[in-house]
Amino acid sequence: MARNIERKEFPVLEMSCASCANHVEQTVRHLEGVGEASVNFASNTLSVAFDPGTITPVQIRDAVRAAGYDLIVDERNGEQQREESERARYRRLRRDTVGAWAFSLPLMLISMAFMHMPYGNWIMLALSLPVLGVFGRMFFVGGWKQARHGQANMDTLVALSTSIAFLFSLFNTVYPRFWTERGLEPHVYYEASCMIIAFVLLGKLLEERAKGSTSSAIKKLMGLQPSTARLLAGGIERDVPIATLRAGDLVSVRPGERIPVDGTVESGESFVDESMITGEPLPVDKKPGDRAVAGTINGRGSFVLRTTGAGADTLLVRIIRMVQQAQGSKAPVQRIADRIASVFVPTVIGLSALTFVLWLVIGGEAYFSHALLSAVSVLVIACPCALGLATPTALMVGIGRGAENQILIKDAAALEQMCRIDTMVLDKTGTLTEGRPSVTEWIDVVPPSDGLYDAVYSAEMKSEHPLASAVTAYLAGRGARHREVDSFESLTGRGIAFRCDGASYWIGSRALLETRDVRPSVELLARIDRLEQEGAGTVFVGQDDRLLSVVVVSDPLKETTREALEQLRRRHIRLVMLTGDNRRAAAALAGRLDIDDFRAEMMPDDKEQYVRRLQAEGRRVAMTGDGINDSQALARADVSIAMGRGTDVAMDVAMITLMNSDLSLLPKAYALSRSTVRLIRENLFWAFVYNLIGIPIAAGALYPLCGLLLSPMLAGAAMAFSSVSVVANSLRLKWKKL
Repeated sequence: MARNIERKEFPVLEMSCASCANHVEQTVRHLEGVGEASVNFASNTLSVAFDPGTITPVQIRDAVRAAGYDLIVDERNGEQQREESERARYRRLRRDTVGAWAFSLPLMLISMAFMHMPYGNWIMLALSLPVLGVFGRMFFVGGWKQARHGQANMDTLVALSTSIAFLFSLFNTVYPRFWTERGLEPHVYYEASCMIIAFVLLGKLLEERAKGSTSSAIKKLMGLQPSTARLLAGGIERDVPIATLRAGDLVSVRPGERIPVDGTVESGESFVDESMITGEPLPVDKKPGDRAVAGTINGRGSFVLRTTGAGADTLLVRIIRMVQQAQGSKAPVQRIADRIASVFVPTVIGLSALTFVLWLVIGGEAYFSHALLSAVSVLVIACPCALGLATPTALMVGIGRGAENQILIKDAAALEQMCRIDTMVLDKTGTLTEGRPSVTEWIDVVPPSDGLYDAVYSAEMKSEHPLASAVTAYLAGRGARHREVDSFESLTGRGIAFRCDGASYWIGSRALLETRDVRPSVELLARIDRLEQEGAGTVFVGQDDRLLSVVVVSDPLKETTREALEQLRRRHIRLVMLTGDNRRAAAALAGRLDIDDFRAEMMPDDKEQYVRRLQAEGRRVAMTGDGINDSQALARADVSIAMGRGTDVAMDVAMITLMNSDLSLLPKAYALSRSTVRLIRENLFWAFVYNLIGIPIAAGALYPLCGLLLSPMLAGAAMAFSSVSVVANSLRLKWKKL
C-alpha cells in the first residue's frame, strides 16, 4: 500500500557551521519513515518528507536533540521561537566575547611584564578559569559533539590546543619541581589558551554580524499579500481567508487596496501600481480582460477580479519560494576555515603524538622531558588563532572600508564571488535610470499665454494619470500657482478637459490630439517620433482646436551610469540589461549605453530564468536591481547587488547594497572584493606557512643539527606573532585606494 508522504519545514537551532547542518541532515535522513531530508543552513530550516504513519515530527525532533541540536516542531509559533533563540544566542556570544577579553588582557599583561611576581602563576590560573570554563565553554561542547560522531572542526582545534596548554600550565603550577629537578624552568601558557579563545570568539561575533538574515526579506514579501479577500457572490460581498478562494471566484477590489489574488479584471477600471513586480514606475491602466497580480496596489478606481490563482498559486508566492531556494544554495567564504580544520586537526594531533613517540624511541626515558615539551610545542604552535583570524579580520576591514564608501556588504559570500564575475545583469528602471518620470523638455508650439502654466498645474493636480505628478512637479519648480478649475472632465484612456479663468483647455495623449483634429507641423511630428523612439512619453496641451505645448516626460539616466558601465567593460565584464518595459524603450536605452545584450518585457520569473540560463552556460553572474520584481533574480545570482533607494525586500535579499544608488560604486565594489579576497588568501597562506615551518621546528627537527629545541613558550610567541601578522596584513586594506 502506498504511503502517505508529508513534506514540512522545521526551524533548526544550535547550528554553528556547515558541518553541523550536514550532521543534522544525515541524522534525519537515516531515520525510518523519512524519505528525504535537506537542511538549509542559510535559513536554519530542515525540509523533510516523511511518512506520518511511521514517524512523527516529535520523534524527528528527539533524534535531532540526541545529535546535540534542537528542532522546533510547533508550526504555529515556530518562527517566533527560532527568532528568540537566535537573538539569545547572539547576546550570549557577545557576552562571552567581552568576558573573554576582559580576563585575557590582564592575563597577557602579567605573562609579559610580571611573570615572576609572587604567586603570579596562581593569579594567572585564577584569571584563566572563567575564560575556559565559562566564556569558552561553547568550544569544548562543540568539540565534544564532533568527537562523539568521529568528526572534527574548528571547535575541536580550539578545545584541544587550549586544553593541552592549560593542563600543561596547571601541572607546572601545581608541581614545578618536576622540571626544576631536571634543570628546566616550569613555564606556563595560560595566556596562550585564553587568547586563543578570545580571538576566535571575536571572529565568530564578527561573522554573526556579517551574516545576512533571509527571514526578514521573506517576511516582508509575505506581508505584501493580504490575509483576506472580499468575495463577491450573489451580489453580496463578504471577507474570507485567502486560502478558501478557488479559481473562478469573483473578488472585489476597492481604491487603495492591495490586490489579494492573481486574476483577470471582470468589470471596472483603475490604474494599478505594479512596480513591485515589473519595476516600472508608471501605474498601469487595468480594463476588463487585463491581468492583475497579487500584492500590487490598486489606485483610485475599483474593479471586480476573477481569480486565476490564490494562496500558493500566486506569482508573489512563487517569488518567495524561489528566493528561499536560491538563498539556501550559497556557501559563505567564512566556512573555508572549518573545511580546512577537518583535515588540519587530526593531522596536527597525529604529528604531536608522532613527535612524542619518536623522541622516546631515539633517546628513551632520558628524553622524556624533550618528548613532552616538543609534543606540547607542536600543539601550541599549531593553534588555530591565525587560522581563525585569517578570514574575519579581512572581512572586518573590508566591510568597514566598504561602509566608508557607501557600499554595505551583508553577505561575505559576495566578497568571494564578486571578483570572479564575468557577467553583470542590470535592471533598467531605478538602476540605470533615476526610476521616476520627470519632465525633461517643455516644447512651446506657440508663445505661452499668461496663466497657461497655472491652469495646467491646477488641472493636473486633479488628474489621476500617472504622468500628472511629473508635470505638476515641473510646473511647481517654475513657480506655477494653484487656481480654481471651473469644470473638469476625465476622458478615459485619452486625457482630461477643463475650464480655468473662462478658457477651455485639454491635456492628453496623441489619441486625444487626433480627436481634436489638430495637425502639428511635419517638423514637430518628426521630433516627437524621435523622442518616443528614444523611450520618452509625450503629453499634449491644447486650447480648443490649437496645440499649445508638447510636454516630454522620461526616466532620465543617472549621471554616473555611463562611466560606471565603461569601467566594468574595462574589466572585461559582459553587460546585460533586463527590464519589464516595452521593447522600443529598452532598445533605445541599450543603444545609448552601448549595451548589445538586453531583454524587454521581462516578468520576475523571466529574469530569474535568464540568470539561471547564463549560469548554465558557465557564466558567473552578478545581478543589480532595486525592486521586488528583481528579488527572485537577485537571489539566484552568484552576487546580488541592490540600490539603496530601492525596496526593502531587494536590499534584504541582496548581498551588497549601494547606499546612495550611485552606479559608480559598482566598480569600487569589484575592486574591494578583489582586495579583500586577496587578503583572505594571503592570511590563510601565511597561517599555514607558520605551521609548515613552525611544526617541524617545534617537533625538534633542528635539534640534531644545531641543538635548537623550541620550547612551548617560544611556540606560544610564534603563535602570537602569526596572529599579529595576520591582523596587520588585513589592516593594509584601510589605506588602499579603491
